[in-house]
Amino acid sequence: MTILSSSELENTRGGPGAPILEVNDLHVEFRTRAGVTNAVNGISYNVSAGETLAILGESGSGKSVSAQAIMGILDTPPAQIPHGEIFFEGRNLLTLPAEEARRVRGPGISMIFQDALSSLNPVYSVGFQIGEMFRAHRGTSKKEAKQLAIELMDRVRIPAAAQRVDDYPHQFSGGMRQRVMIAMAIALDPKILIADEPTTALDVTVQAQVMDLLKDLQRETGMGLILITHDLGVVNEVADSVAVMYAGRIVERGTVDDVFDNPAHPYTDGLMSSVPQVEAKGGRLLPITGQPPSLARIPSGCPFHPRCPRRRIGAEALPGRDCAADVPPLRVVVPGRQAACHYSEEVLGV
Repeated sequence: MTILSSSELENTRGGPGAPILEVNDLHVEFRTRAGVTNAVNGISYNVSAGETLAILGESGSGKSVSAQAIMGILDTPPAQIPHGEIFFEGRNLLTLPAEEARRVRGPGISMIFQDALSSLNPVYSVGFQIGEMFRAHRGTSKKEAKQLAIELMDRVRIPAAAQRVDDYPHQFSGGMRQRVMIAMAIALDPKILIADEPTTALDVTVQAQVMDLLKDLQRETGMGLILITHDLGVVNEVADSVAVMYAGRIVERGTVDDVFDNPAHPYTDGLMSSVPQVEAKGGRLLPITGQPPSLARIPSGCPFHPRCPRRRIGAEALPGRDCAADVPPLRVVVPGRQAACHYSEEVLGV
């Protein structure tokens, strides 16, 4: 993930070598009788062809909501996008007429959901559901769509695809259902694939198989991949760059190696420290204290400060950098690294 300024993005948008997908200052809120929940609070990133961007964070950090905003599948109301831009190949999806945006998203951006069983329709065969992509977007006949579904099932390594094309979702294992979801997602050769927790509830062996499949498909097609997860091991294995989210904001961005080896934000540091280490046999895990904040009541200042061991408040803080009062911007702290912490240089030791 190349970190570009707003002016640089404007100059390259839609041109040769430009990112395929650009998310700029995206906000998503849910307005209900109980109040406003600020689920996404001004996130920005871009994804190029062949790149894998991992979006990492605890449950409730806004990862999935941001993906649903890109796909245009948020329920409105109660969801609202009061501010932001989502550019796909230079076109802002948020300003296009609904039908035109659907035609752009359909073949251009696809998504794999985390619960394949609930995402697949139980009363239709998997072949019918895969083939529906071709019938809806390309007007193919039922016979041709079924043959294309068999070819896709073969492509995602479902054994005996021709014999199983008329089977129903409940007749497949969890790993095979996830492969069906992948087949549906890649049916129209998308340029961006969003994978939202694609290995949730799968055993370790099947997780590895699914991620290997996604990597192989990415090499074949050159698509950009957005991987939404809280699994640090998966991120370390497959991603090129990482964006860490907390309380609806991106608090750190950089390459996987840089972020994992030397986190610039205390929250990222806490995530890394909570992972079991093979060499630390018999040692204690170091969990992050406290709980993620309610997105309806985000703390003032830095949202992480109630849980942060490095916070500086009142007289301890430098002018304009009170962790409980001053919101830290996402800024470049070293070349290629951004962090939203007043004291990231100290965290990095620079």
